[in-house]
Order: sequence, then C-alpha cells, then structure tokens
Amino acid sequence: MSKIFIPMMYELSVLITLAFLMSKLHVFRNLILLKNANIYQKIFLSIIFGSFGIIGTYTGIPVNGALANSRAVGVIIGGLLGGPFVGILSGLIAGIHRNLIDIGGFTAFACAVSTAVEGTVAGLLSSSLKRTKNRFLFAFATGVINESLQMIIILLLAKPFSEALNLVKIIWIPMSLLNSLGILVFILIIDGIFIEQDRMLANLAKVITEIAGRLLKCFKEGYNEETAQSAARIIKNLIQADAISFTDKEKILAYVGLGSDHHKVGNRLQTKITEEAIATGRIKVAQSKREIECDNEKCQLRSAIIVPLKKGDETIGVFKMYKKEPYAISNFDIKLAQGLSQLISTQLEIHDVEYKEKLLEKARFKALQAQINPHFLFNSLNTIMSLCRIDPLKARDVLLNLSQYLRRNMEIENDLISIDDEMEHVKSFVSIQKARFGNKINVKYRIDENCDLLLPPLTIQPLVENSIKHGLLKKVDGGTVAIYVRHYQKGYKITIRDDGVGMDAKYIKNLLNKKDKSLGKIGLINVNKRLISYFGDCSHLKITSKKGIGTQISFYIPKKGDVAKDESIVG
Repeated sequence: MSKIFIPMMYELSVLITLAFLMSKLHVFRNLILLKNANIYQKIFLSIIFGSFGIIGTYTGIPVNGALANSRAVGVIIGGLLGGPFVGILSGLIAGIHRNLIDIGGFTAFACAVSTAVEGTVAGLLSSSLKRTKNRFLFAFATGVINESLQMIIILLLAKPFSEALNLVKIIWIPMSLLNSLGILVFILIIDGIFIEQDRMLANLAKVITEIAGRLLKCFKEGYNEETAQSAARIIKNLIQADAISFTDKEKILAYVGLGSDHHKVGNRLQTKITEEAIATGRIKVAQSKREIECDNEKCQLRSAIIVPLKKGDETIGVFKMYKKEPYAISNFDIKLAQGLSQLISTQLEIHDVEYKEKLLEKARFKALQAQINPHFLFNSLNTIMSLCRIDPLKARDVLLNLSQYLRRNMEIENDLISIDDEMEHVKSFVSIQKARFGNKINVKYRIDENCDLLLPPLTIQPLVENSIKHGLLKKVDGGTVAIYVRHYQKGYKITIRDDGVGMDAKYIKNLLNKKDKSLGKIGLINVNKRLISYFGDCSHLKITSKKGIGTQISFYIPKKGDVAKDESIVG
C-alpha cells in the first residue's frame, strides 16, 4: 500500500498542475463562471473534464493487473461544477475510454462503470456544494464517498472476487485519500477563479463611474452617428474589448476596433443576434463565430455581448462588445455591458427630458413675446393719434419707441442677452407709458458700471410692467419705479422697487402659484421659471411688499461659470 503513495502523489501533482494552467485560460475561466450554460457549453465542459479523467488513466500506476489512478478527480470535479449533465457525460467519456484501452481486462468494465457512477453522483451533489459553507470539506468528503463506491463496484463486477478483494485492500486508502485531496485542491483552484471574478466585480462600479464621467458630454446632442462614434472610442479605450459598436433599429451608428473593414457605419444590421436583441429587448451573448452569424467569412470576431439600449420601454438600438477569442465573454463583461447600457439609456432619457424642457421654455418665451396686451397696443396707438394733433414731434418719438418695442419683442431669439439690450427694451416700454400717463410714472435707473451681465430676454421688462400696472397706476398720484443692477458677491443682484399700492402677505404667497392663471401673474411665473431653468433655484424671484408702501422684486444672476448655490444671496 505504501509503495503506491509516492507515485500517486506524483501523478496527482501532474493533474493539479494541468488544472492550474487551465485556470489561466480565458475560455476555461469563462465556462466555469457561467451560471446558465447552454447545451454546447455543457458538452465542451464535459469534454474538458472527461479529458482530465483520460489523463488520470494514462498516468495510472499498474497494481496486480489493474491501475491505481486519479481518473475520478476530473470526472468528480466536472460533476460538482457543471451539474448532472456534465458529471454523467464526462464520466462516460473517461469510463468508456478506460474500457476501450483494456477490453476484457481484469477491472476494465468495473472501472468504466464506477467512473460513470462517480460523475453522476458528483453531478447530483452539485447544488449542495453551492449551498454549503465549507466547500473544501464537502469536496473532500465527496471524493471519499465516490472512491468508496468505486471499490464496492470493483468488488461486485471484477472477477475473480479474490483478486478483486486483494486489489481493493491495496488501493482503497491511497486512492480515497489522495484523490479526495486532489479534488479539494482542484476546488481551491476553481475558487481562485471566483475570488478574482469577485474582485473584478468589486471594481466594476469604479470602471463604470470613470466611463460615465467621460460619456457625460457624448449624448447631450442625442443618439446619432456622431455621438455614438465618440462614445464607442471612449469605451474602447477604457475596457478590454476588441471592438465596440452602437446601432439603432436599422443600421450601424458607430463601430471601433477589429472588423471595422466590413462592420461599417451606415450599413444595415448584419447579424441576426443583433436583430433578436432589438426585437426581444433582452441581452444576447454569443460565444462563437457561429453564434455571431456574421456573413463575412474572414471576420475574426468570435464572441460578443449585445445589450439593448432603451428609452422608457422602447428599444432604440443596441450596444455591443466584441472579442476575438471564443468563449471570451465573462460574467464581468456581462455586468459591465449591463451597467454601461443602463448608464447610456439613462443619459439618453435625460437628454430627452432636457430637450423637451428646452422646447417648453422656448414655447413659454414665445408665449411671453406674444403676450402684448391688446389694450396696451390700442391705448398706445390712441395716444399717438392724440399727440399727432397737439405735439407731432412727441408723437413721432412715441411711435418710434413703440416700433422699437414691438421689433425687440418679436425678434429676440438668443437664449441670453446683455443687460444693455434688456434695458433698451425696458426704456422703450417706459417711454410709451410715460407718453400716456405723464408724471404719474417715474422710472429711475441705478446700474453699476462694468456690468458684464447676461440674462434671459424679457426678464426685467415684464417686472417693470407689473410694477407700473399693478402698483403705480392704482395710486391717484402715481409713483416711482427704481431699477437697480448691482455687483453682488459672485454675480449681480437685480431689484425692481416701486412705491405703489403694495400687496398683502396672502397675495404675495400665491403670486407665483403655477395653477393660478390670472392675467397679471402669467408674466411673473414665466420669468421665474426661465431664471431657475438657466441659473438654478437660487435665481428665483423674491418678492416682498407692504400694503400702502410698495413692492420689491429681486433676483440674482451668477457670473459666467458660477452657479448660485446659497439661497441667502438673493436675500
């Protein structure tokens, strides 16, 4: 018995060395890490572990017309890792080979049967291995049990019984202990693959975060050839992939990497697996050239993952990662592709929301531009007609101001204009009002020098109009509106103050209520929303008023590159 320990240890060391080298191959690692292997992948795994069994046979030690060997190690590992299918098939591969190389031999048939049984038992114990806390003890115990079954089968099937019994006495303990130890070490090597995978998955968030920062600007202009190509280059440079591609529902939008000679931007979709991913909205993984189904015979791509890109529930295209090795798409690649797909889909949805918000803001602005009170226009024309009789020169000035006011009101297209342009618009409006109401309206301008200030058009004028209409004109003697533009902290504070009739606290509280569509409030609401849209919440209108004393409306505009963050700055 002791004479076969050292030779078997040598035999086992060869098998373990092969297992370690196999664990470094991408194909083997990816197969081991697969959670839901298909039938072809299971057959491939069975061939691998069956081959380990065959190697164990060839390195066996002759003992009394039989072999003390480590054939069971590969078969049992195959069953424990791959489940019943892999266990049975790998057991049959190694078992049939054992019988064929020694047909009619003393233990050939018994060993063939026992190898198949060991693979089957290990496969049935596969789910238990995944649940157990002590995998190594479980693996060792599985080896002992299976090797004991082999000895029992040899006693039952090998003839003559006396020779079978003598053989079992010699090999039972060495094979049970050493092969069980080999299974334990094999599981240790396999666990190393899972530990490394866990480490890689732990870094997944970091990788996606880095890519997210780079992609942030890519899809601000939507999903098209230019933005997709830019994103594909960024991703290709940051991850281990041989090619990156984006498509819409019909054609390739972007392609970077191996295969770009025939996977060309603008071409219609070439692979059926891509069409399936778009049609089903589900991730597709191809681990071979056959599964990719590229119609170019010279295509070097051998594996791919195709992940749908969505806006809401609608699939708008796919993101694809290709590799040139077969079975190279790992669990890490799948998680990474899923994360990138969700990231890109989210960015595209944000772009849509921002685009719709911009359209809405433009619509509000157009509504504000068109919101010329017919009474204002009618009264202005009546004023001009009256002045034509008594003061033609003044009528000419008012008509000029009215034309400038209307022209500016209709021709403003820029998102932001200078404070000078806005104030010219205000002065045109005020001149028309003063022509109508005379000394009842007084406007003072207090603007600091060197105000390099940009603000949305039609921001100050509606506020001045509100002060005149609802503040000054409701007083018998009228009053004064003062417009202040001051340097303030890291920006500018604009204040419109009047000494009109004022408002009570309850009215002020509801003044910017979006649900209230009162005519006098629409202009204020639009101005407030546009300020917040451009500069943030801290640029909202702040209104204070006292009944019988007057009203003050102020807001804050940050300098270029700064954003208002502290609400106190508009206090």
